[in-house]
Amino acid sequence: MAAAKRGSPLDRRRACGDFVDMDPLALDPYSFQMSPPPPRHDPAPGADFETLCAHFGEDRMAQRGAVAVPIYQASTFMFPDSAAWEQREAPDSPYYEYTRVGNPTTAVLEAKIARLEHGNWALAFGSGMGAIAAAINACVHAGAHVVASGTIYWPTRRYLRDYLPRFGVETTFVDSCDPADFEAAIRPNTRLMYLESPTSGLFEMPDVAPIAAAARARGVVTVFDNSWATPCFQTPLDLGCDLVVHSATKFIGGHSDVVAGLVAGREDTLRRRVFRELELLGSVCDPFAAWLLIRGLRTLKVRMEQHQRSGLALARFLEQHPAVRRVYHPGLESHPQYAIGRRQLRGYSGLFSFELHDQSREATNRFMDRTRLFTIGVSWGGYESLVIGGTFISKDPQQPAWIIRLHVGLEATEDLIADVKQALES
Repeated sequence: MAAAKRGSPLDRRRACGDFVDMDPLALDPYSFQMSPPPPRHDPAPGADFETLCAHFGEDRMAQRGAVAVPIYQASTFMFPDSAAWEQREAPDSPYYEYTRVGNPTTAVLEAKIARLEHGNWALAFGSGMGAIAAAINACVHAGAHVVASGTIYWPTRRYLRDYLPRFGVETTFVDSCDPADFEAAIRPNTRLMYLESPTSGLFEMPDVAPIAAAARARGVVTVFDNSWATPCFQTPLDLGCDLVVHSATKFIGGHSDVVAGLVAGREDTLRRRVFRELELLGSVCDPFAAWLLIRGLRTLKVRMEQHQRSGLALARFLEQHPAVRRVYHPGLESHPQYAIGRRQLRGYSGLFSFELHDQSREATNRFMDRTRLFTIGVSWGGYESLVIGGTFISKDPQQPAWIIRLHVGLEATEDLIADVKQALES
């Protein structure tokens, strides 16, 4: 594991005497040893994304030649002798102890995600919100302040707005698209900057690099939710962020059959803090869920390219339809932050939204009731196309009350366009 970088936000806080009382090793003389470092087996050094998804972190000869990663469905791991038991606390210990704090199947997943996100480590959780909460908790304490994008994922917003104040943590929500707003909101007690790009609902594109740079200059940790783009299309650590979180339930899983979350980063100090949350709160990713995510990664690039093709085709169709007032897709030239998206993203997923000229609840519900391939359902990132309608947070008082969000699945592009067309026109 890499040591904390010189000049990192945590280095600056430590120099000022902050975080001393938050050191996981100082809080409790007893703590489970972290799992062994994830396997770094790399059969093709310098390989491209697809090859890394398929092979990185897997030593198949150590798996008795099995093509698929074994599922270590065990709660406890045994030690061969007392010497091995004593060695469990060594940094280079090869032994696992208890699945809540480490499992060989989960370690392969974590190795892959760390490599794909251009990080040094990753940790797997039992849900996306488990990962998000752990990343946030690892960076704040009573009396701390958070700056967050105003249009982030609704449960994350609720966690910051409603849950953390119980523990003395305050959050300021700012204009997602104005880097100056983020910097102006930083206070002496600000510990965390929380971002999404694109944001939920309205798919605004914050310019991440200057926001992260401003946070780093003030000793503030930046956490970024990369669930929409995945490391296939965006690597936030390269933009200056400190932690990346995922709802792995979405595109990484890709088949609507697993609930899980991920956190990735570069600094070992942050890994220890995030691991502390995993260890004590117990939001652990079980081995079978980890195996499903490993399976999902093998086809991630292929699926994301299809989501992109169909999503852009459908967005362009909607943009030209007379019943549609506006389409919120960062891949459209009409998007206000299109240039930022072209600079930050390597591609686009299949999740976007639009509004009808008739901006009523009734019109929204009529559209949802008429679609056949787009079924009504929450979440996104699976093979199936989904639609929901609702209200989304915006600072713009002219923002319509009701918009429609589409998750464009893996069905034939022409069939999906035909389905939306008949729903708009029937």
